[in-house]
Amino acid sequence: MRTLIISYDLAQPHRNKHILAQQIMALGHSWARPLEQTWYVKTDAREEEIEAQLRGMLDPDDGLLIQATRDEAVMTNTALRWFRQRRAGVETGGDTNVIAFPMPQPFVDDQQELPLAEAC
Repeated sequence: MRTLIISYDLAQPHRNKHILAQQIMALGHSWARPLEQTWYVKTDAREEEIEAQLRGMLDPDDGLLIQATRDEAVMTNTALRWFRQRRAGVETGGDTNVIAFPMPQPFVDDQQELPLAEAC
């Protein structure tokens, strides 16, 4: 498995930004997005395969960079937080990458209230 960096520059970001992001998140085993238009994807796919998958979502004036990279990186004012690709059968609560855990039982205070202290 290799780590690829995917970066893009959309001439009209409001048109395809979210669709492109969803496609990138589905490309590999895990992904990270350290900057708004820069992604790391851990995948077995080749750069050419990924470019073919994403090409249909790009307008003629959009730019796309896909490059194999090493794990070392220098970052300023950002960090890598890796997420796993969503898998079928895992409840995510809709169109999100957040898995909802069962809510804890509400706290029941069954102790008697202590009387207030009086000032001397």
